Amino acid sequence: MWIKICGIRNVETAERVAALAPDAIGLNFYDQSPRCVEQETAAKIVAGLPPDVEPVAVFVNATAERVAEVCRTCGIRTVQLHGDESPEFVGRLNGLQVIRAFRVGDGDLPSIAADLDRYQTLGIPLRACLIDARVEGAYGGTGHTAPWETLATGWQADWPPLILAGGLKPDNIRQAIEVVHPWGVDVASGVESSSGGKDLNSVAAFIASARGR
Repeated sequence: MWIKICGIRNVETAERVAALAPDAIGLNFYDQSPRCVEQETAAKIVAGLPPDVEPVAVFVNATAERVAEVCRTCGIRTVQLHGDESPEFVGRLNGLQVIRAFRVGDGDLPSIAADLDRYQTLGIPLRACLIDARVEGAYGGTGHTAPWETLATGWQADWPPLILAGGLKPDNIRQAIEVVHPWGVDVASGVESSSGGKDLNSVAAFIASARGR
């Protein structure tokens, strides 16, 4: 089970989260998000990560030039696109692995199927698809859960690997995995304290539950 802890904003938190051995941490470069990280800080975070913890850069409707510049200066090779980016846009991100995020409600899988057909037609590979809950006017991080049953029955075996996000936390992650059977899971708000920082006890509990410990 691939596990990403998203929304890391400072070096100290990154070091403490990395010590808990997730597979990846997410660095958010969307300037309207409360989890947005400064580029200089992100570079320091990446430089201090152990080799088995992967940094993932999260963008929402950034330009291809911005994505490339951030990844080059920070030493990041995987990006998560959480906005309205087209397959043609993704095709311009040479040398980067792409996790494409989709915001899903009941009845949305046919439109995702059409998008994935377009990627296949254009020969554009996706490392994975991240599925978050659809909340009007928001690009993720809302704490709402995605439609688990819809994903469990509707996600096709020949589609890219599924990363489940949206409303996950230590006390529901095991159930989510048992229902959806995703390739990976992603959490941000579900392991945060009331002040918005990462709660390390919650992070540890989430990782343990996701791995069935």
